[in-house]
Amino acid sequence: MQDSKNLILAIALSLAVLLGWQYYFGTPMVDQQMKLAQQAAQSPDGTPNVTGQAGVVVPGQATATSFTSRDEAIAAGPRIKIDTPKLSGSIALTGGDIDDISLKTYRETVNPSSANIVLLSPNGSPNAYFTRFFWLAAAGSKATLPSVNTVWNADRTTLTPAEPVTLTWDNGEGLLFKRTISADDGYMLTISDVVEATGTGETTLVPYSVIRRFNKPYVEGTYVLHEGFVGVLGEQGLQEVTYDNVDKANPVAAGTGKGTDFKAAIGGFAGITDKYWAVALIPDQTTPFDATFQSLDGPAKIYQADVLLQPLTVKAGAPIQTSKKLFVGAKEVKAVDGYAALFGIKNFDLLIDWGWFYFFTKPLFHMMEFFFHWTGNFGFAILIVTVLVKAAFYPLANKSYASMAKMKAVQPQMTLIRERFAEDKVQQQKELMDLYKKEKINPIAGCWPMLVQIPVFFALYKVLYVTIEMRHAPFIGWVHDLAAPDPTSLFNLFGLIPWTPPAMLMIGIWPLIMGVTMWVQMQMNPAPADPIQKTMFAWMPVIFTFMLGTFPAGLVIYWTWNNALSVSQQYLIMKRHGVKVELWDNLGATFGKLFSKKA
Repeated sequence: MQDSKNLILAIALSLAVLLGWQYYFGTPMVDQQMKLAQQAAQSPDGTPNVTGQAGVVVPGQATATSFTSRDEAIAAGPRIKIDTPKLSGSIALTGGDIDDISLKTYRETVNPSSANIVLLSPNGSPNAYFTRFFWLAAAGSKATLPSVNTVWNADRTTLTPAEPVTLTWDNGEGLLFKRTISADDGYMLTISDVVEATGTGETTLVPYSVIRRFNKPYVEGTYVLHEGFVGVLGEQGLQEVTYDNVDKANPVAAGTGKGTDFKAAIGGFAGITDKYWAVALIPDQTTPFDATFQSLDGPAKIYQADVLLQPLTVKAGAPIQTSKKLFVGAKEVKAVDGYAALFGIKNFDLLIDWGWFYFFTKPLFHMMEFFFHWTGNFGFAILIVTVLVKAAFYPLANKSYASMAKMKAVQPQMTLIRERFAEDKVQQQKELMDLYKKEKINPIAGCWPMLVQIPVFFALYKVLYVTIEMRHAPFIGWVHDLAAPDPTSLFNLFGLIPWTPPAMLMIGIWPLIMGVTMWVQMQMNPAPADPIQKTMFAWMPVIFTFMLGTFPAGLVIYWTWNNALSVSQQYLIMKRHGVKVELWDNLGATFGKLFSKKA
């Protein structure tokens, strides 16, 4: 039967989307914290030398002392405190590393007493992650330059948005180095370097910045999210390179490690991104720079993003200066977009992985954010956006449901045709097609209501998955994080039994409600005569309930609400076209059988 085939096609397409989603994009978020807790902590011992552009030699890092804890590494030397509305931490005066950053407004879990997110950690601490800024000597120069062992002098003890810190160091050979570090109210630091010649002669120097991360961090490893190296490098555009791909790459021309280098880029940034956090070097947007993403082998694996600027010559009476910015913090959409506009950073908004459907995903986020500010709850924003999406697709859905209604209206004629031409399938199909043309029926129209949901489903999934605004965003009741699966489970009686089921059995209240709405939606149509189809339809809500159980709660809430709206919409359209709604008869038959069995 053609209409049954169309229904099966719609179901098959839906299953393909959801199964593909779970295979390629679905993340076992229930187990994520456990994996993070089990991540091995290794202490680095040192790093090799690397060679820069035109023979410029990047000074090697002295063998690092291994510390048993991050706190011990921080306490090992003098520091400048960082205190801004969003950041806390310190800058090491030995070496000048920016290597101690925590995020004041973000915590590890939804528990408000849990620890703040720690983003950067000093060299020598377990899983060190830090930024470093050098002046390098051009080929042939023998000038003594600041190194990892240099102890800088500071003009104050605390860096705040109102009070920049200036570090100075005199090499005793006629060069005076000054570095001013300023901070804003968000996640951007500005590093301005000046070198003055106090003696005779001239020296050519190269500004060099590096982000170093020791040991590969835990990554979720899904196709829907990029974690690793990221940058927009001039005309070479967006570059996203995973840790694994860097490890497998060829040796880079600019270093002893393996990876990829990019030459003479103008505009953009280079850095390392996690799901919600990022550290990015942002050079002057009008000056050419080289960038490298690489991994270095040693006692500990090092992942490094570096930026090398053009050489500058300093001589008496002609100081040189350079300025670069460092983004270190949460990938908040408003903050990232604001910095892109304020500083003219080329495509800085791509620091957030909006994906291939950027043109749809980002506007959907802004729509949800608008209603969030209106309602104060992202869950309610999802419900409102769902209504607006349904309204936008109403003309298409109306035609689809109207066509389905006509299909039901001509069902007796279709049955007669099939009986009359039971032995002649070719003539049977011809007569059916003539009937479709006469009644202006599109036999595949029933698939469209499901198909039009796919781009919305994908975009909403992407928004929930990658935007930090959705992280730990509560709904009502038991849902405290719309970006995580429903925390309840049928299999421990929603918390009454002190047992944590495995991820596949975390079938919470919202997935169950979704399954009920899907079952009700199926009751809108008469039961298929084919017993195989009937069994398939009966099990579909159960299958979808288990499949969506590990999806973000916000996505399940969207699907549930969308089902409820679809039932209402289909009911009204069928009544308008004078087609019998099978819902009440099917519900009566189902519950009648249930109660008769009990009796």
